[in-house]
Amino acid sequence: MAARTDLFQSPDYFQVDALLTEEHLMIRDAVRSYVKKEISPIIEDYAQRAEFPQQIVKQLGELGCFGPTVPAEYGGGGLDYISYGLMMQELERGDSGVRSTASVQGSLVMFPINAYGSEEQKRKYLPKLASGEWLGCFGLTEPDHGSDPGSMITTIKDAGDHVILNGAKMWISNAPFAQVAVVWAKDEAGVITGLIVERGMEGFSTPTTHGKWSLRASATGELVFDNVKVPKENILPGVRGLKGPLSCLTKARYGIAWGVIGAAMDCYDTALRYSQERQQFGKPIGAFQLQQKKLAEMITEITKAQLLNWRLGVLMNEGKVTPQQVSMAKRNSCEIATQIARDARQILGGMGITGEYPVMRHMMNLESVITYEGTHDIHLLITGMDVTGFNAFK
Repeated sequence: MAARTDLFQSPDYFQVDALLTEEHLMIRDAVRSYVKKEISPIIEDYAQRAEFPQQIVKQLGELGCFGPTVPAEYGGGGLDYISYGLMMQELERGDSGVRSTASVQGSLVMFPINAYGSEEQKRKYLPKLASGEWLGCFGLTEPDHGSDPGSMITTIKDAGDHVILNGAKMWISNAPFAQVAVVWAKDEAGVITGLIVERGMEGFSTPTTHGKWSLRASATGELVFDNVKVPKENILPGVRGLKGPLSCLTKARYGIAWGVIGAAMDCYDTALRYSQERQQFGKPIGAFQLQQKKLAEMITEITKAQLLNWRLGVLMNEGKVTPQQVSMAKRNSCEIATQIARDARQILGGMGITGEYPVMRHMMNLESVITYEGTHDIHLLITGMDVTGFNAFK
């Protein structure tokens, strides 16, 4: 497949860029030019072949996209959350799978080690994860326990200077290539505990998940634990209970809220350009009312989401954000991005299903993103419980 020339121009209808600092804009532009140079020309080919472009791991490390909010002393960027959001937006503009790789590494692997790990764990793992020398993954979801992670059946049993880990995790991004997994399991008292499992530990395997129609350029797999001996120094000492994994998910959902708007922007930009060039009935299709309606609604929803994300980033930086606010932003961004991808596909007509344009790939990817890290319906119920005070989960 011929490499595609990336002509992307970022929509900014309400001059949201004026709310950003010079550093924010520099960081965003650095990631944008990386995507144009290294991701856009190759990603259709990798997605068609359902293959993970392994070279991006080192590239994302060098660019500073792994754990950008982690302190510099551990190899992170020491940046704020708006910088992180902008990075995720630009990566997902390239492909949701590329953003997933960075999200998992930063929010689900490096964040818990930084927040709940011992000093030894931080010094051992964070610099290697930040540089991209090591890839990490996050083991929470199980074959029978997705939206209800508290019912997990993966367990650890005390065995002196180590614990014995048994169970399985499913739908794990990065799993087939990860050197390190942050895994959540129940101890003998039934309390959820985090531990760091390393590739090479006997009884630990990571079978690849095949046959996906979505996130095809992202590596997905299982984590299988068959009497794995994990040293006690690999247990995260700073957290017990469901709060541990849920706090990681809040950070990851924040990155998704920004990320999917990148995919929406790419679909809008592609559809807009196509509508100005494609002629039917003697004029560009962008001159017809129904196409203008689609494009006008796209840019309106993108603009609203940009403002919501910016405000969310301010609250994150000030330490005032609630998980419920993050849930609302994640759900809103995923909903509008999914609709924008579908409308853009319609504007492109038959060309919209080909790899010559990025729209169908985004559309398929977003079907995963709307479900992972809390499904669309679960996030709706989180908001519902927050505003009514009634728990509809049980």
